[in-house]
Amino acid sequence: MPPHGPRSEATADQHPHGPDTPAPSNHPAAVPSTGTGQRAHADTHDGPDDPSGGRRARGKGRPPRRPPEQPRGGLLMGRPFGVPVYVAPSWFLVAALITWVFGGHLDRVLPELGAARYLVSLFFAVAFYASVLIHELAHTVAALRFKLPVRRIQLQFFGGVSEIEKEAETPGREFWLAFVGPLLSLALAGVFYLAMQPVEPGTVPGVLLAGLMISNLIVAVFNLLPGLPLDGGRMLRAVVWKITGKPMSGTVAAAWVGRALAVSVLIGLPLLTQSGALGAGAEDSVGMDTVTDALLAAILAAIIWTGAGNSLRMARLREHLPELRARALTRRAVPVETHTPLSEALRRANDAGARALVVVDAHGEPLSLVREAAIVGVPEHRRPWVAVGGLAQDLTDGMRVSAELAGEDLLDVLRATPATEYLVVEETGEIYGVLSAADVERAFVKAMARPN
Repeated sequence: MPPHGPRSEATADQHPHGPDTPAPSNHPAAVPSTGTGQRAHADTHDGPDDPSGGRRARGKGRPPRRPPEQPRGGLLMGRPFGVPVYVAPSWFLVAALITWVFGGHLDRVLPELGAARYLVSLFFAVAFYASVLIHELAHTVAALRFKLPVRRIQLQFFGGVSEIEKEAETPGREFWLAFVGPLLSLALAGVFYLAMQPVEPGTVPGVLLAGLMISNLIVAVFNLLPGLPLDGGRMLRAVVWKITGKPMSGTVAAAWVGRALAVSVLIGLPLLTQSGALGAGAEDSVGMDTVTDALLAAILAAIIWTGAGNSLRMARLREHLPELRARALTRRAVPVETHTPLSEALRRANDAGARALVVVDAHGEPLSLVREAAIVGVPEHRRPWVAVGGLAQDLTDGMRVSAELAGEDLLDVLRATPATEYLVVEETGEIYGVLSAADVERAFVKAMARPN
């Protein structure tokens, strides 16, 4: 399945591997909104000579530092290569299902095991997911080799997800990044096959090794299918990207092949099972087994179809990301001191044509930002008696945003320090204005609504 991808809608495609679930698409517009319910278009300005007065105060201009992220996806199992590995709660459900199904197989092959067969089956389930983890680690190592940051690996329902925060820069890297996962799964299948040779068939080790060989072979073959979000789809995307020179063309082609693949799985898997082509007699493929096969086919088809759609949305997002520029979205701001009455501060803002207030000290250094939601919550007759300092949020380093930020870099900063407003500063440290998270959200939605 897809080995990698930028984090979030904008920066992190999550890629399932081996039949695994596609990663949820993180909407860049998920930055916190003001909660005021206002939908007025944001005032913007284009340059440092804005008459809003937003340049009258000076800030320290320290670049926002992104704190280490604490991704949460279940139980933390370790940090190979510095990348956290999580086991999602859904994994335990699948592990129990694998234990039950494989236990039934052991009951037919090794009836003498009795109840101990479920212990052996549980070991198989853990070993299988260890193989999936190796598949994911192959993508991780390749991504780190290409200097692409990896946020985490998550083992979950139907496999694993590698969250790589950036997109490969070239189609060649994209192809290799996708191919290493199935390649490692094929290699593992070969290792288990070789390990079977000196082992007596019909024994517990022999059955386990055979099961692991077959399961890794299935993972490799399934992921090589040429449709997003599978690894084969990423490889197809890289090929079309190389031929056309357009990443979006590759994504569109691989996504539609993925959707066709989803329909084929939905219809073809139950038919293959009923025909006996997968090893069972047609007379055995009735009743509850037929319902189970249809349910499995529906789940796999939904995973592939949803993943293909997510990939299209992610590609479209990456095309529109450069349109999100801090300088263009910033509101004009006026500096006010802490004890300034709200009514007076709003009068100054109206006179300057500004829509934001920055609280500064006696030397003009920014201290805090007056929250829009807090202003709305103060009745008009109370505003002469309410100081702006009581409505402000103290500035942190992460709330200082460079006016030069745009696209993915801008969204990374906003996600790192969730807030409703951010202070936008020039490279010199001068205050440029205030950026509202709600304005970023509206700009993103507007950009995504336009056709490519």
